Amino acid sequence: GAQQSATVANPVSGASPDLLPYFQLEPEDVYIVKNKAVSLACRATPATQIYFKCNGEWVHQGDHVTQHSTDRGTGLPVMEVRIEVTRQQVEKIFGLEEYWCQCVAWSSSGTTKSQKAFVRIAYLRKNFEQEPTAREVSIEQGIVLPCRPPEGIPPAEVEWLRNEELVDPALDANIYVTPEHSLVLRQARLADTANYTCVAKNIVARRRSASAAIVVYVNGGWSTWTQWSGCSTSCGRGWQKRSRTCTNPTPLNGGAFCEGQNVQKTACTTLCPVDGAWSEWSKWSVCGAECTHWRSRECSEPAPRNGGRDCHGPELDTRNCTSELCSHVAPGTEDVALYVGLVAMAVCLVLLLLVGVLVYCRKKGGLDADVADSSILTAGFQPVSIKPSKADNPSLLTIQPDLSTTTMTYQGSLCPRQDGPAKLQLPSGHLLSPLGAGRHTLHHSSPAAEGADFMARLSTQSYFRSLPRGNTNMAYGTFNFLGGRLMIPNTGISLLIPPDAIPRGKIYEVYLTLHKQEEVRLPLAGCQTLLSPIVSCGPPGVLLTRPAILAMGHCVEASAENWSIHLKKQSCEGTWEDVLQLGAEPCMELYYCQLEAQACYIFTEQLGRFALVGESLSMAASKRLKLVLFAPAACPSLEYNIRVYCLSDTQDVLKEVIQLEKQLGGQLIGAPRVLHFKDSYHNLRLSIHDMPSSLWKSKLLASYQEIPFYHIWSGLQPFLHCTFTLERLSPSTCELACKIWVWQVEGDGQSFTVNFNIAKDTRFSDWLVPDSEMGAPALVGPSAFKIPFLIRQKIISSLDPPGTRGADWRTLAQKLNLDSHLSFFASKSSPTAMILNLWEAQHFPNGNLSQLAAAVAEVGKQDSALFAVSEAEC
Repeated sequence: GAQQSATVANPVSGASPDLLPYFQLEPEDVYIVKNKAVSLACRATPATQIYFKCNGEWVHQGDHVTQHSTDRGTGLPVMEVRIEVTRQQVEKIFGLEEYWCQCVAWSSSGTTKSQKAFVRIAYLRKNFEQEPTAREVSIEQGIVLPCRPPEGIPPAEVEWLRNEELVDPALDANIYVTPEHSLVLRQARLADTANYTCVAKNIVARRRSASAAIVVYVNGGWSTWTQWSGCSTSCGRGWQKRSRTCTNPTPLNGGAFCEGQNVQKTACTTLCPVDGAWSEWSKWSVCGAECTHWRSRECSEPAPRNGGRDCHGPELDTRNCTSELCSHVAPGTEDVALYVGLVAMAVCLVLLLLVGVLVYCRKKGGLDADVADSSILTAGFQPVSIKPSKADNPSLLTIQPDLSTTTMTYQGSLCPRQDGPAKLQLPSGHLLSPLGAGRHTLHHSSPAAEGADFMARLSTQSYFRSLPRGNTNMAYGTFNFLGGRLMIPNTGISLLIPPDAIPRGKIYEVYLTLHKQEEVRLPLAGCQTLLSPIVSCGPPGVLLTRPAILAMGHCVEASAENWSIHLKKQSCEGTWEDVLQLGAEPCMELYYCQLEAQACYIFTEQLGRFALVGESLSMAASKRLKLVLFAPAACPSLEYNIRVYCLSDTQDVLKEVIQLEKQLGGQLIGAPRVLHFKDSYHNLRLSIHDMPSSLWKSKLLASYQEIPFYHIWSGLQPFLHCTFTLERLSPSTCELACKIWVWQVEGDGQSFTVNFNIAKDTRFSDWLVPDSEMGAPALVGPSAFKIPFLIRQKIISSLDPPGTRGADWRTLAQKLNLDSHLSFFASKSSPTAMILNLWEAQHFPNGNLSQLAAAVAEVGKQDSALFAVSEAEC
């Protein structure tokens, strides 16, 4: 229940004398989870009364649940009391101080206070302040995976998962977790390749970070070189090689392959074998005493070498000398026949020997003449990049490979260089053909093709559903193929129906409605927030052949790293669906959105109910709030109220607040300011300062007021306000001077310097009547467009076909700073029409037509008289 002032009754007699109450059970700190109330209890003996006091105020007696008993050991009375504390009670003072409660127990001897128990709202934000990121690391390299858990009360506990299994540092000495929750792998191992997830949890929720893939890779290493192989030839110059493999270690998990060659070659020379050959015979020696003489020769021409064969045959030749040069004793007659026979035999042997020698020498001489130098056969095979050595170079046999020359390096680009795009050369001729010699006037009252009675025929149609009339947040009209525009004044909301979006022969009654957010239930989850008004256009079932453009404001400070923004559309069943994520739009879908600083333009081929919803991705995500100060225009009493409004920064919300203040009789007392409200879970505080104490005093008891964070962030309450009630000490006081501060805790802030005469100051009254949008809420046909119809058609027909030198719709999009949407424009049958439609939606009614004409003229140096049609004639 609510905390109220309670009167404490007098203590009841009957307790043991001289004993102060002793607490057997004291209240303890608790957390409120979601919207569940918490219970605080205390038990004391001897006690006659026990009451809770929370933040210095007694809890109402009726909110206590009391239970009496007796201590069996001492016989003293025991009293136990419980109370419940709700989330609303805690939020009531949230931000001012912490919510606490304590028990006060009475006995006849006095009172005793228990310890304070603090009651806190438990939460755990969705987004991690820092998540682990994927990495590829070399084996044995250290790894640090950071994790900063989401903000929460109580602080979240952190644990790590590896491939969805809990990591226990106690079981693995290679792993430990730092006090900052980072996971450290001292030396990466192949087994550490896995997906790592940081998990944060407290009593409210359990959050998982994005998984970080860790890949431990191994770079390849070369083995040692093998021995050099034998020379490839047995005679002359050849090659020898050695090899190595990338297996020390083998590359794994995407590790780099070994750099360099796996095979080396070098030149080698093998000496050819030379067979020996005889030299010429020497001269015969003198005849010796034995009646013989001899001659000799040598195996030296050439001598055998390199394994060549030796010479065959004798080295020494001996003959008998039988001439009278020798003197002999006359033998006996009996020996004459013997000696004659022996001499005859010797002569025959010598003759045979001479014949054999002559034959052998002749054969040998013929062989020597036929031997060719082997270098003639091998002279053409020289090693690459190695100069041939001379034949007599003894180092030729010991040539080692030059490792510095075995690697070839390609110096140059691996891919053809893409030169920058050539400077756009606009054609010198006319982009658009002339309209003709005559003047062309487009009348806005009704299209000539439809006839003068066009609107009269529309009013007779009976097959369209009637729409409610007179609502200031609705616009409606009846349209055909010429298109038109619907606008809700002073809201920035409009619907552009381009020409030919409605099929020829069809007539549609179209409406545009701004919904109050309390009328439409838009479910939001997590960190989602509403960024725009909720707008309907319809009827939903109509057939459009080209996208209509719905324009409305938004309050987001958009950035891709801080926001994920979605376009939501309500289905026929009433459920809200995401139909588009900004920044990731497929070109061929039915929806597209151009997001600008304060407005968005939605291309849609299906009418319906739309809203822009954002989900914050970091605590730096911010929304724009508009701060507006109002006070009574008349002050008949001494009290004076200053109302500070915190609005979503869109025109429709400001319009609603102005209408409300008109009913209350309020006036603006300061120029509106913009504040950037961050998704930091910190509340918005408001305070008033520097009032002259002799003239005014504030009735605010606390030093500041506070608006809870989630009331603002959800966006479902488009405007909130706080009231500062002041009291003037004299009825004659009319001058009010003070400062009002509005700031987010640990965030952005704004200050208002108020110097105002409450009786007659009207300098800010112009803000109460926003500038009305020109024209009626519904414009039909050519009156709805800035660009004359015939000129629009000429531009489309000229720029849709591809230009020979780039002078087409792409260049026009670039000139209009719309080149980020080329893929969407290209997906439509007429890209130029899409560009002109978007220009119309952005620049109506105050667009400068001459600037568009200049942009078109730059595309193709068109005829300068083309845009000579004056706006009065259009």
